[in-house]
Amino acid sequence: MSAQFEDRSIRNFSIIAHIDHGKSTLADRIIEICGGLEKREMKNQVLDSMDIERERGITIKAQAVRLTYRARDGRTYILNLIDTPGHVDFAYEVSRSLTACEGSVLVVDASQGVEAQTLANVYHAIECDHEIIVALNKVDLPAADVDGVKAQIEDVIGIDASGAISISAKSGEGVIDVLEAIVNVLPAPRESTSNELRALLVDSWYDQYLGIVILVRIFDGAISAGTKIRMMSNGAVYTVDNVGYFLPKKNVTEKLSVGEVGFITANIKDVADCQVGDTITEDRAPCDTPLKGFKPSVPVVFCGIFPVDSSEFEKLKESIQKLHLNDASFSYEMETSAALGFGFRCGFLGLLHLEIIQERLDREYNIDIIMTAPSVVYNIHLTNGETINLHNPAEMPEQVKIDRIEEPWIRATIIVPESYLGNVLALCEDKRGEQIDLHFMGNRAVVQYHLPLNEVVFDFYDRLKSSTKGYASFDYQTTGYRDGELVKVAILVNGEVVDALSVIVHRSKSEKRGRALCIKLKDLIPKQLFKVAIQAAIGGKVIARETVSAYRKDVLAKCYGGDITRKRKLLEKQKEGKKRMRQFGDVEIPQKAFIEALKISDD
Repeated sequence: MSAQFEDRSIRNFSIIAHIDHGKSTLADRIIEICGGLEKREMKNQVLDSMDIERERGITIKAQAVRLTYRARDGRTYILNLIDTPGHVDFAYEVSRSLTACEGSVLVVDASQGVEAQTLANVYHAIECDHEIIVALNKVDLPAADVDGVKAQIEDVIGIDASGAISISAKSGEGVIDVLEAIVNVLPAPRESTSNELRALLVDSWYDQYLGIVILVRIFDGAISAGTKIRMMSNGAVYTVDNVGYFLPKKNVTEKLSVGEVGFITANIKDVADCQVGDTITEDRAPCDTPLKGFKPSVPVVFCGIFPVDSSEFEKLKESIQKLHLNDASFSYEMETSAALGFGFRCGFLGLLHLEIIQERLDREYNIDIIMTAPSVVYNIHLTNGETINLHNPAEMPEQVKIDRIEEPWIRATIIVPESYLGNVLALCEDKRGEQIDLHFMGNRAVVQYHLPLNEVVFDFYDRLKSSTKGYASFDYQTTGYRDGELVKVAILVNGEVVDALSVIVHRSKSEKRGRALCIKLKDLIPKQLFKVAIQAAIGGKVIARETVSAYRKDVLAKCYGGDITRKRKLLEKQKEGKKRMRQFGDVEIPQKAFIEALKISDD
């Protein structure tokens, strides 16, 4: 490898794009051309290794693979390719991957053009000082407009698209031109300024046989089996067992040198010792300054996760720790609930992120969980001058102690075909949005709105997609906090508050949301032998009520004729029994009720 490195033959690059523009398909063709896998081993989206990725057709985790490419000039190059997600909820995965690379291939759909996440990902790449190659994908489609999309890229993004490469990732047309541009246009890794080891911890995951596996990018020095390494953030020391890279199959090698991306194992058992963005150095000769690392991710959506069976709490704790190791963008801390027992308050980058974590806990760790209603972080200013951050609606102080409440707002960018613009504007206005900008890009509109984040995390994305038949693309950045007229809507079942179903909403929408929750729960809570009252309340005031009717045994079945007083006596006896049951009976709310109650739309 040393000889290969001397002639600057390594290229580290990421593929970035909006969802469904063809990142993973282009990665497949590159792997195929470079001979990373034999033809019989190839399958679509080969780097999407999780079942959930393949089923949903989206990339969730960035994946690294090392390939060998013999260029037209006769030289052999080592390509470290990182395929990245396109959805806004996984932007942290993208930013981490870009930090490990020197260049990016920007894939734009020649029929769809520039989308919201195209913009966001390009700006990430520009921040990382990347050289960018533009590839226009799906040029074989009848709707492809190559010249129009080139003009869009120059007008909207502001980068030169005159040299954009026309490709079809599905058929392989033009992919060799992309590979040639990678080796000729993208820079090689910078030369090492020191012999001291400095490696960036890009990703980590748990392997049941090897313990914790770490993905690293070497910036200075080299790392090999037997090297004693130190984590600079916490001082933990380990001896490296194996080093290697993915071809995409795992391949063990002697050492990883400057500019290379690969994995190490070191019998690491403590999850807390592996912090994404940490600098790994040699224990005997540590470097003086750590690498820049990554900005910590800032969760925007919070919800409680509890085991259905309280005896599985330890199993849930262990599973969440392992999942956090593999996905550093979600945070967790322990919490307790009167209704649900011990669990965790978790923070996510969006609702899709929340849904993926829920599904991964179920599939990979086989745990039945209950998730509370998603909420955002509110700043509560109390009358005594204190300010508290509220993640959980159940912990909201009494109304009399609150001076004012601030809620987070975002700046949303929506790109939508002109024919659906009216639907998008109506949706944003319904969500208390404030229009900032509206301009046109060909036959598509670019709309910018200020929106309260708690309206967006609830059902905004689903309604946006359904009202535009899936053609709208959406991206957002948080912009700070503003005062809001917010109230806590509590749900009472049989007179008992169910804290897991408490939600904080704007006062103007509280009655509608409370009534919707009650109607939904009426259908989901099974009948008891007594009537069950479901109420929505703000403080001591009930704003909505539904009743689950009781099972009724026909106590008069054996009374054929006879005196009416006998029938009345039996009915009174039944009534007394039901009253006693209602007083002491427990109503068990099924898990399905919690999950379905979260999916209520404002409509």
